Order: sequence, then structure tokens, then C-alpha cells
Amino acid sequence: MIITRAPVRIGIGGGGSDLPAYYRQYGGRVVNATVNRYVYVVLSSNRRGSVQLTSSDFSAFLNFEAGADLAVPDDALSLVRAALAEFGLSEGIDVFTASETPPGTGLGSSSATAVALVKALSTFRGEHLTDLQVANRACHIELERLQSPIGKQDQYAAAFGGFNTFDFEPDGSVKVRPLAVEPHTVEVLEQRLQLYFTGMQREANLILKTQSENIVAHKTEGEATDLIEYATQTERALLRGDLDELGELLRVGWERKRGMADGVSTDRIDEWVACALENGALGAKLTGAGGGGYLLAMAAEGQEERLRTAMLGAGLRPLDYRFDWSGARVLMNSEHRAAAAV
Repeated sequence: MIITRAPVRIGIGGGGSDLPAYYRQYGGRVVNATVNRYVYVVLSSNRRGSVQLTSSDFSAFLNFEAGADLAVPDDALSLVRAALAEFGLSEGIDVFTASETPPGTGLGSSSATAVALVKALSTFRGEHLTDLQVANRACHIELERLQSPIGKQDQYAAAFGGFNTFDFEPDGSVKVRPLAVEPHTVEVLEQRLQLYFTGMQREANLILKTQSENIVAHKTEGEATDLIEYATQTERALLRGDLDELGELLRVGWERKRGMADGVSTDRIDEWVACALENGALGAKLTGAGGGGYLLAMAAEGQEERLRTAMLGAGLRPLDYRFDWSGARVLMNSEHRAAAAV
């Protein structure tokens, strides 16, 4: 049995510039951080010869005869199917996936699943991949095999863990710059940067597809430069420990993001953001593509409890978290026979 896990992430600045439609024209830059909510993959070999796939998040179960084509159908388990096809595995294997956060909530759980799958399947095959190779392989599965209209920040965040700036080059390469955020800043940030679940799950692919089309049709080079500069300002604020500026940047970033595609916000979401700003938040936004999921709000110093009370009163549920520093990990590996056979 092999058990792996990968963390989900909070997008802090520059989200959207990791979309291929964006970075191929202008390059991209994203600042994010992983938190201690994880996706798990449990993999084991079997003597039946069949392939058994189970997802607790989608309440899905599929069983295939040995050698079946796993990569064709589009269903709740298409990501697992594509990952198995990527590693050339079509018999004698059971795969179970589960996430600590609901899918479609803007924390990158789908890409974290891809990363945890790559970690598990490469371990099963006896391949020793670096974090960069794990992220690249997960991106290939999602963007190339599945043709998902998504970006690249989530896969790299899940693979590396911690606070990072990711630079996306027009040729598709990615530069990873870990951020040495001061321990005191991290401690304060865990209190002031608050997450709330809206109860709304959404299909991000449609929003991201529209956003990519809008980038190609309307984005100007000046606006692109502004978005990259915005990510740079976010990085500097983090490294200085200037959380007031970071809160203001969250507010400005959300206003920009709302105009990038229909469906990013709704009247109800606008009400929640306004409620946060009226009750001690310096800035607030939805994580991920928008349309639902988690609301991220930066409380002004001393306003943490006021903000929490207001969000609870608005019907949102807080997600208490700590930052994750480990990235994707193998928690257990007893598949010595499988690894040795490769």
C-alpha cells in the first residue's frame, strides 16, 4: 500500500496570469501559500488483475477489467483515469482518493489530487521524481491529457508547499522562488488572514475558459504588466511583513478579478465582500476562479473577532488553518514488490 498527500493552497496575488492564454503572451507571476488541508491518495496492488477506482468526494466507484482503456470517458474519475494512463497502468491496481476540502471551492483540490496521484503512481513505478517533475507531470495530465482550461499555480503549490512566487514564462517553463516569510509574520497572518466557506460549489472550468477567451480578445500589454506588478507588490508586502498593505492589495486584486469574466462574482458574493469590509476587513476576495467556494479576508489589526462574528452572522463557516510547509509527501510505502519489479 502507498499513501500520499498533497496540500491545497490559498492564492494571494497574481491569480489568472498562470493561465496559458496569459503567460504565453506576457509571462505570469503568482504568489500563493499552502495550508494544512490535504488531498489523500491510497494505492495498492491487487491479485485480481482488475482496476478499481474510488472517490469519496464524488461518491464514485468504478471497476475495470485488466487492460481496459481508462483514458477515454469524461466522468467524475477522469483525472484518476488520465493519471493511470500517463503511467501506463491498466491492471492489478486499486486507487482511492479523498480530500479534506470539498471540490469546486477554490483551494485547488483538483490539482492537489493530480499531484498526489503523480506522487503515488511514480512511487509505485519506482520512479524518483523531484518536486518540479511532479508538478510538471501533474500539469501535463490536467492541461494536455484532459485539456482542462486551467492554470498552473495549483500543481506547483501542491508539489512544493509553503510560500512561493511562481514565474510563468511564455515558453511554458516555470521558475519557483520560495519566500522566506518571517516566522512572526506567518504567526500573525494565520490570525488575520481568515477563510470562510460560502457553501457554494461551482464548476471553475467554464469561468476559466471565458477568462482565457477574454484575455486573448481584450487584454492589453499594459494591463498584463499591471497584473504582474500586482503580484510583485504582494510578494514585497509579505516579505516586509506589511499585512495592512497586503490587505489593501487583496481588495484591489478582487476588483480587478471581478471584471475578468462573467460568473466570477454574484450579488450575494458582493454582499459578503461588502460585509467583510464593513466589519474590520482591509480586503476580501474569493479564492480560485470565483463564483463560490471560500472567501479570503484580511482583518485589520485588532479586528479579528469582529470580522469573524460578522461572517458567522452572514451564514459563512470559518475554516481554521495553519500554513503547510511540506508539500506533496509519501506517508506510507509498503509496495516493495511493485517498486522492485520496475
